[in-house]
Amino acid sequence: MLSDEFLLKLAGEYGTPLFVYDGDMVVERYKALFNYIPYPRLRIQYALKANYNPGLLGLLRNAGAGLDTVSPGEVELALRLGFPRERIIYTANNMTDAEFRAVRETGVVMNIGSLSRLAKVAREFPGSRICLRFNPDVCDGDSAGTMTGGDLTKFGILLDAVDEVCSLVRSGNLKVVGLHEHTGSGLQHTESVFRSMENLMRIATPENFPDLEFLDFGGGFKVPYKPDEKRVDYYAMGAEIVARFNAFCRGYGRELDMLFEPGKYMVAECGHLLVEVNTIKHNRTRTIAGCNSGFPQLIRPVMYGAYHHIRNLSNPSGAPQLYDVCGNICETGDRFAEQRMLPEIREYDILSIENAGAYCYSMGGVYNLRPMPPEVVVSNGRVIARRRGLSNAQLAGMILEEMES
Repeated sequence: MLSDEFLLKLAGEYGTPLFVYDGDMVVERYKALFNYIPYPRLRIQYALKANYNPGLLGLLRNAGAGLDTVSPGEVELALRLGFPRERIIYTANNMTDAEFRAVRETGVVMNIGSLSRLAKVAREFPGSRICLRFNPDVCDGDSAGTMTGGDLTKFGILLDAVDEVCSLVRSGNLKVVGLHEHTGSGLQHTESVFRSMENLMRIATPENFPDLEFLDFGGGFKVPYKPDEKRVDYYAMGAEIVARFNAFCRGYGRELDMLFEPGKYMVAECGHLLVEVNTIKHNRTRTIAGCNSGFPQLIRPVMYGAYHHIRNLSNPSGAPQLYDVCGNICETGDRFAEQRMLPEIREYDILSIENAGAYCYSMGGVYNLRPMPPEVVVSNGRVIARRRGLSNAQLAGMILEEMES
């Protein structure tokens, strides 16, 4: 864990806003999964969309992780960083024909999530080696926007369409090497994991899919965002997962690989967004602490109503007061926290917005033409990777250069 003194040092050296990632924590979280889920053929496919920082990806590559990718750009990045194609799965949503062909040429395993796409594969690429994504018919997650199972989702093939799936597979002589499901992000109930597994394993029979090499149960492992939030007992959950999967493998007739695709679990808590307070404003019933970042750089609070813990690194012992911590974007909803009790905040104090490692920079943008901040990755007490942020002039120049006359 990075000390407050070290975070303040980085803020002074690289300026703010600044994303800081604890690379050692990410590797520790990856390795811990093999203790939680003691299955000999467990494979962890990190969900690249959570955070695509090349420094973090390099640490995970060296640790042996695979990747779950969701776009041709993510596949290209993974291959350029040296991830073997055998350790990459492509699970795009509503992929175009051009995207499908481009990724197929790389040799990465394609995860098909619709009958429409499956029919095209059977017709145009008979004999292909594929994975199939099913809707587990279990709905869970920390927000309605992150639940990927159930009737209202766009993801996966319905379980009750398995007969049609098998017919299409036979028509194209396709080799189905894996089945996949994903329930949601930030799962609130461990029972959801078990029910999703059972629903997928129910259709994963030798009669339906005789060539299976793995089952992929997605990600969504919960991490605490609030200081008083309890951690999930992953040892107990992992023991139950292994028991159920072993029973499935006995019924299937051979041992398969078990895959999970954690993103938030591996990187959320490693990240800090360091911001500087530049304005203190008293608006009758509210005290506003205005800072030099905004929701395009960390969108989860305004998009999902998500909670991110905030610490005052500069004045941790100050008298607690209520604040709205607001950003610098021209939107009323641009708040990182509302009516949050924090140690007294003064102008030029440095705040750390916690759990900023997952779905923060990766979901960022340049609304109001404010460039994304730099990032640094720390390992063994030193900065091992840095990605510089653009200056205002560079951002403006990029926009003009991209215009065709």
